[in-house]
Amino acid sequence: MTPRRVLVTGGNRGIGEAIARRMLADGHQVAVTSRSGDPVEGLDVIACEITDSDSVDAAFTEAKDRLGGDIEVLVANAGITRDTLLMRMSDEDFSAVVDTNLHGSFRCVRRAATAMVKARFGRVILLSSVVGLYGSPGQSNYAASKSGLVGIARSMTRELGARGITANVVAPGFIETDMTAELPEKTRAEYQAAIPARRYGQAGEVAAAVSFLASDDAGYISGAVVPVDGGLGMGH
Repeated sequence: MTPRRVLVTGGNRGIGEAIARRMLADGHQVAVTSRSGDPVEGLDVIACEITDSDSVDAAFTEAKDRLGGDIEVLVANAGITRDTLLMRMSDEDFSAVVDTNLHGSFRCVRRAATAMVKARFGRVILLSSVVGLYGSPGQSNYAASKSGLVGIARSMTRELGARGITANVVAPGFIETDMTAELPEKTRAEYQAAIPARRYGQAGEVAAAVSFLASDDAGYISGAVVPVDGGLGMGH
């Protein structure tokens, strides 16, 4: 695997942290972003508010300085939820999630693309969700934001595929995280029963899919949606 300069947004915890640590283990140079910029042991953390284009620009500039060159692999992972039923969802609930998860990812992709075009190489990996393709009650804002990432990846593939740039989507299902660990046992059991694999996924399994898509072996894969969901979404 050719060592690359990698930026993982929201890489300070959960799935993002697992991805960052896997990329480090693969031999890449890695920086991660978080809103606070608070230190995380073993990771190079940069403060970034992905809802603000100036903050995104500054974070990429800082990452270039720290890693010694432009970002070659972007993993757009940062996201939020504001779950509530459709009829109770406020405009602000909807717009905040879309602005962070979808527009925020767009800001990062746009900022990364210029250097990738010049280098005639780039890997863009967008973290979606089974919810974006499968739907989920109380998550119309989140589902809309995550399904939109597929459109970005496929449009980017058509625009920039001839420049050696790939853009793919990884769609995790129910993954063991601090959030799922706090669910009531009954709820956890109901979710697990709906998964053909009859278990929750591990963050490392998502990281493995990202690792492959960032690798030299994945150079002819672009515009794809890779589910890591134990069969829950059945490829939707």
